[in-house]
Amino acid sequence: MTVNDDVLLVHGGTPLEGEIRVRGAKNLVPKAMVAALLGSAPSRLRNVPDIRDVRVVRGLLQLHGVTVRPGEEPGELVLDPSHVESANVADIDAHAGSSRIPILFCGPLLHRLGHAFIPGLGGCDIGGRPIDFHFEVLRQFGAKIEKRADGQYLEAPQRLRGTKIRLPYPSVGATEQVLLTAVLAEGVTELSNAAVEPEIEDLICVLQKMGAIIAMDTDRTIRITGVDTLGGYAHRALPDRLEAASWASAALATEGNIYVRGAQQRSMMTFLNTYRKVGGAFEIDDEGIRFWHPGGQLKSIALETDVHPGFQTDWQQPLVVALTQATGLSIIHETVYESRLGFTSALNQMGAHIQLYRECLGGSNCRFGQRNFLHSAVVSGPTRLQGADLVIPDLRGGFSYLIAALAAQGTSRVHGIDLINRGYENFMDKLVELGAKVELPGKALG
Repeated sequence: MTVNDDVLLVHGGTPLEGEIRVRGAKNLVPKAMVAALLGSAPSRLRNVPDIRDVRVVRGLLQLHGVTVRPGEEPGELVLDPSHVESANVADIDAHAGSSRIPILFCGPLLHRLGHAFIPGLGGCDIGGRPIDFHFEVLRQFGAKIEKRADGQYLEAPQRLRGTKIRLPYPSVGATEQVLLTAVLAEGVTELSNAAVEPEIEDLICVLQKMGAIIAMDTDRTIRITGVDTLGGYAHRALPDRLEAASWASAALATEGNIYVRGAQQRSMMTFLNTYRKVGGAFEIDDEGIRFWHPGGQLKSIALETDVHPGFQTDWQQPLVVALTQATGLSIIHETVYESRLGFTSALNQMGAHIQLYRECLGGSNCRFGQRNFLHSAVVSGPTRLQGADLVIPDLRGGFSYLIAALAAQGTSRVHGIDLINRGYENFMDKLVELGAKVELPGKALG
């Protein structure tokens, strides 16, 4: 993108109406692509979205000798790991600088090559994501890790061994790391306090198709019995429930009506309950979910984010924009990422009334209490939003700024929109299809 292409002019005040489609989940597809590294035969992954994280992983796989080509149907990839090889350090760094996913290459590469290199990692700046914990997990499996100026070098002098691990917090990334490493490790691995998000279950389905032995208990314990070899898989990725909820919130904030083809009720039940409490309407059929603003006043709510099956932190930011249009005081307690409410300062600039607090404004046990993080918010509404200059801070916050700009009166300049491409497939085309009045400087889109 050129500099101007990274700025979007949004002429707000028009309800979003129409139909869009969500494809495979950003939080599953790149991880399933990494899992193909573990196999001795090609894998087929369907329902793959065209997003930047997928392109990053595709590039990294190709650097390591994996053949990645389109399949027979749109959104299908065929991944052949028959000739896995070491990659050039500079090439890895060039591909991986904007993503945290390369950390998940460690286990598969240690199994296939006996060594791995991980450069400095990027990702959204929404709070601590302790990469050191990933390396500590790998040490427990028997990996040797050396920190160098350009990144981390890992070696497995012998076959990795199963181990007992208890996560201090049910981290999705740490759970993925253990799964991708334990499946070919010798013996049994027991992971306690694991994440159990739908995307984790889908990754387990992928690994089981490859020949892994993985048992999930009801107490967040996952037991993996290592096997000697894995084959390929054929899998259709579950749809992106986080993107679906973002469009649902956009319908609510703009008083619109959006049919999200591909959205599924089962993985969105907690969100749907909250959406209904706020005053949003939805209708579910076999192909997707329609979300709309039924008219009248939206209702204020008290909301706490949590790990699955709680209210997902990635649902919070888009919904907060809609809550600026609800009557009364809404209380938000963010318990997953300590810095995720920082995006609200831009909403206040647009006319919202949002106050942040260091205290825990909710009953859930929270890691951030008494630690000086602004992780609770009180939203007073309804307030009329006005167009403004906005700089996108992170993926979900960025889409939330888009929603705010679409709901606002007047024109907003939204800077840094390329970041949204990390997790929202063809979002510019979808905005146009929904009737949004947006344009790149010098080039009208809708």
